[in-house]
Amino acid sequence: MNVLMISRDENIVKDGSDAQTRMKEYGALADELHIIVFTTGIMNQESGIRNKKIAENILVYPTYSRSKWLYGVDAYTIAKRIIKNPKFPIHNSLITCQDPFEAGLAGWCAARKFGIPLQLQMHTDLFSPYFKNESLVNWIRVCMAKFLIPRASGIRVVSERIKNSLKAKSYTLKAEPIVLPIFVDTEKIKNAPIKTDLHKKYPQFDFIALMASRFTREKNIPMAISAMAEVVKKHPKAGLVIVGNGPEKKNYETLIEKYCLEKNIMLENWTDDLASYYKTADVFVLTSNYEGYGRTPIEAEAAGCPVIMTDVGIAGEIVKHGENGLVVPVGGTQALADAIGSVVEKKTTVQASLPVQPTQEAYMEVYKQTWEQCIQK
Repeated sequence: MNVLMISRDENIVKDGSDAQTRMKEYGALADELHIIVFTTGIMNQESGIRNKKIAENILVYPTYSRSKWLYGVDAYTIAKRIIKNPKFPIHNSLITCQDPFEAGLAGWCAARKFGIPLQLQMHTDLFSPYFKNESLVNWIRVCMAKFLIPRASGIRVVSERIKNSLKAKSYTLKAEPIVLPIFVDTEKIKNAPIKTDLHKKYPQFDFIALMASRFTREKNIPMAISAMAEVVKKHPKAGLVIVGNGPEKKNYETLIEKYCLEKNIMLENWTDDLASYYKTADVFVLTSNYEGYGRTPIEAEAAGCPVIMTDVGIAGEIVKHGENGLVVPVGGTQALADAIGSVVEKKTTVQASLPVQPTQEAYMEVYKQTWEQCIQK
């Protein structure tokens, strides 16, 4: 089985990255794995990398696009070059795309031209109104998805939430969507030693809430900052540690200053030692407007840290209100403040827990089956 993948994760090009390691694991499932990655021309000038061999049977092809608007066009051009190679066996091949948007459109064009099965992967809850209303680009992406989804040979979604929203649209699908969450090595997190103790790092706090995410609009971190402004009125020694990087950082700093929360909210750059942070925080908070899955709440629960999250992604499926966490409405600032306050005051007691997670071997076997089912259609 030969697999051509189209991805927007630039970290696949970076040696030693988690994304590249994951691609090597996927490559073990195929005879050959060809990965087209959306990148800009600037990366080309800095790295000097053309096509890159990351394993004996895995080749990575950065698009080196002049503009992000050309990602799909360039990916399609590269895909045609790969498939036209006489060594690429069309009869036993698959095109899989990370999303049903630009990557999916490029993959569909190639699949249609060469008669190759197409798998679409859905990592985002694209039918959430918050996704569509966030920007004109997202509105266009939803239109792309509506066109592509009925034309895919197979669809993999990462949560029951996405599957249910997809089925509610009453599309005529070629195959039942397969729910395969993102693999999280929970045993590794459970066994990780504590290198950083947040309570020792910030001894001024008697309660610490933790957040860890990209600093982007859909994560709605301002909701947590606004909620903390309410929490500290009654609990001045409560603290919020926000770990991450992204374009919204300046806006967060401005909002923190507006609420005079410089002593209660700490912004930190991303760390590879999140396990320690989970294990030494009192609660983990996620305030996204939409999520396809939600990796960090899973990691927090695995580390023994209960979760407060908005009703997105795995809320209700894995993080259950009143059991192993608290679920609040999307955008519900006062509800979040009340939830954090109830945990601080120990009025609400929730214990972190997870259902049994699959081993990596079992997970990879199911992942391979999602490919094989598309080829057999």
